[in-house]
Amino acid sequence: QVQLVVSGGGLVQAGGSLRLSCAASVDTFSTYVMGWFRQAPGKEREFVAAISWSGGLSKYRDSVKGRFTISRDNAKNTVTLQMNSLRPEDTALYFCAAGSIMSRDYERVALYDHWGQGTQVTVSS
Repeated sequence: QVQLVVSGGGLVQAGGSLRLSCAASVDTFSTYVMGWFRQAPGKEREFVAAISWSGGLSKYRDSVKGRFTISRDNAKNTVTLQMNSLRPEDTALYFCAAGSIMSRDYERVALYDHWGQGTQVTVSS
């Protein structure tokens, strides 16, 4: 059983930064693709960023490219999302997820098997 615990989030002004962390309690962390998703009220959950098991491949949704950075530390079983130049439209509940994904379809919500609790990110204008 994989447990994912998310920390970080909060309230920030537009242009500010936040850092989200996700700690996994599993021995095989390095075999999972790790992703970040978000969900705003009344909207579907959407892909934000993901990173391969080795950290060698990362993907981002277009609207966060150049502003967000995903990274992982397999020795510490953690994945981090550094969010810079935040915009009001980034406001959402953010989730960490783990998936045993063999393809490069990191954007697909359905491919992730394990989810952490959400953390709220609110960006004021």
